Amino acid sequence: METLVMAMGFATALTFGVCIGSFLNVVIYRIPAKLSLIYPPSRCPQCLHPLGVTENVPVLGWLWLRGCCRWCKTKISSRYPIVEAVTGLIFMAVFWRFGYSLETVGYCLFLSWLLSLSLIDLDTMTLPSSLTKSGLVLGLVFQVVIGWEASQGQGVANGLMFGIGGAVAGIWLLEIIALIGLMIMGQQAMGDADGKLMATIGAWIGWKYVLLSSFIACGVGSIVGGGAIALRIIGKKQPMPFGPFLALGGVLSLFFGDALIDAYLKNFWRF
Repeated sequence: METLVMAMGFATALTFGVCIGSFLNVVIYRIPAKLSLIYPPSRCPQCLHPLGVTENVPVLGWLWLRGCCRWCKTKISSRYPIVEAVTGLIFMAVFWRFGYSLETVGYCLFLSWLLSLSLIDLDTMTLPSSLTKSGLVLGLVFQVVIGWEASQGQGVANGLMFGIGGAVAGIWLLEIIALIGLMIMGQQAMGDADGKLMATIGAWIGWKYVLLSSFIACGVGSIVGGGAIALRIIGKKQPMPFGPFLALGGVLSLFFGDALIDAYLKNFWRF
């Protein structure tokens, strides 16, 4: 019986995930273009023909159309079904980690925000304030709800302080990193929006994990950036999006934060 209940949970998480992923595709495309998320409904960007019900089914609709518009035969990017499938897998991973709980609902929302911001940053080198600010507010609301569930009034206060502390730590930490980068490289190391994203991450996961997230982001970013420069994919002073690395740090901290911190303290702290 327990196995059946868990299987139903995974199936539900996958179903909701791919549907949310379909909406995230809209967010990723329309917010940077300053378009409405509601109107017009989904349509072919070339011939502007509205998509039918079957064409709008996440993942399967793209496969059914064979990656082309039914009307004008314009190719449809494979990124659309990939985003939908990845979102479904993310929701399943959150359910695997947190089970039937408010944390599952909240963290699915949190990771949806991170995925959207990461892809927008890759596409446009921007992190829209509408998403970073709303993500920050939702993170604080999440902490309040979790605090109320734990111990009502006192829990609300503790949760709110936890979220605010994480947000402040996140934005201050990125400011310090940016200042160090400016001193070393003689140019701006990251944009102001990166600090806002780090504040959003901190509001959701707290100050301890936001420190770990920043460490992971800087480490992975340095490796990827250094490799890209060595391979002459980018120039030495060419900017690259840092948001995806911050998001990666947040994801790894959420799922493996305690294990990573324990491993560090066990193997390196004594030195």
